[in-house]
Amino acid sequence: MKESTIRIDVQLDEQKVPDNILWSASDSSAEERQQARAMMLSFWDPADKAALRIDLWTKDMMVDEMVDFFYQSMMGMADTLERSTGQQALVHDFRHFAKDFFKKFQESQRQGA
Repeated sequence: MKESTIRIDVQLDEQKVPDNILWSASDSSAEERQQARAMMLSFWDPADKAALRIDLWTKDMMVDEMVDFFYQSMMGMADTLERSTGQQALVHDFRHFAKDFFKKFQESQRQGA
């Protein structure tokens, strides 16, 4: 069986706030660690039937980047839900929610909120 390793390094400031997030994967074509401003990592615990999550973002992450990150993550989750369950009605609703979420943010930006 082949094994792949994903490594995530988080550099913290004096107050333990993420300053830098670097990641690498053994199967990646990138030779150097990749920088990120935010990450969301989820695991499913079948014993407790609960999602275990790690959400981190650096102090350099801008609000518009965070909203775009959430939008793209939700659309990716919809794709995964579609491939894993085939539940088209749920996927449609989830994508609709993600698009509405992003539209509301864009409207709030235009209004200067």
